[in-house]
Amino acid sequence: MIIRRLGGVRIDELAGVRAERPEAIAEAAAGRRRRDAPPGASGRLMIIAADHPARGALAVGGDPVAMADRGELLDRLCVALERPGVDGVLGTPDILEDLMLLGVLDGRLAIGSMNRGGLAGTAFEIDDRFTAYDADAIAASRLDGGKMLLRIDDADPATARTLESCARAVSGLARHRLMAMVEPFVSHRVEGRVRNLLTPEAMIRAVSVASGLGVTSAYTWLKVPVVPEMERVMAATTLPALLLGGEAAGGSREVLDGWRRAMRIPGVKGLVAGRSLLYPPDGDVRASVDAAVEVL
Repeated sequence: MIIRRLGGVRIDELAGVRAERPEAIAEAAAGRRRRDAPPGASGRLMIIAADHPARGALAVGGDPVAMADRGELLDRLCVALERPGVDGVLGTPDILEDLMLLGVLDGRLAIGSMNRGGLAGTAFEIDDRFTAYDADAIAASRLDGGKMLLRIDDADPATARTLESCARAVSGLARHRLMAMVEPFVSHRVEGRVRNLLTPEAMIRAVSVASGLGVTSAYTWLKVPVVPEMERVMAATTLPALLLGGEAAGGSREVLDGWRRAMRIPGVKGLVAGRSLLYPPDGDVRASVDAAVEVL
């Protein structure tokens, strides 16, 4: 367990601070030292993703509740954020506010996760409501951008509502001149469960749709998985893209090689990875993050 971080509270003090001084969260957000330059100005980006719990996705490998211990998750996030080459974190309000109170986000990018209503495994998963940040809240909290998931299921009418909501979010973030990170997939149900199609053709379609969302694409970035023929996929857009880490072990040679090959494509500007780095099979978060940074 982490004892103290850069003048912030301890992890075991977070519940007490939240109960006794809820205004401390706004104070921490107002006092956070932000980066002066836009996200893409520093070159390749390395972002740690930590928005899985809000969708009820707690599993890593064979453990269905690996991410359930919030103190352990925060501990692992603090370790990852300390590593050289890590630019920031992606999370829901509860996660980012904890990290602000811990004092570990100074000089780091903080990206707010927005639509978490499509809970994993539910009948309404494609109807991905915006239940976390909205664009105005991201700006008010002095964050650096917002992320949204867009799954396109031709057989599910809820796709239209998610498309419209994502378009509004892209437009709203652009009005604040903040990054809109869109993670698009073509999806369908297999035995009642949503599965993403990871073929080049499916991703080309998903990228094409996502690129056209909102009143402007000036601040839009894409978050995409590594699939076969990535050159064809990235040729479908001029928007900058970050690679999706996925659930595979971040330290595996196959995953690292896939990231390395995709990173050679001009439009690919970095990596967003979470579970694969925070919960590696050998438990060594430092080594897992360092291996990913080396790819950049």
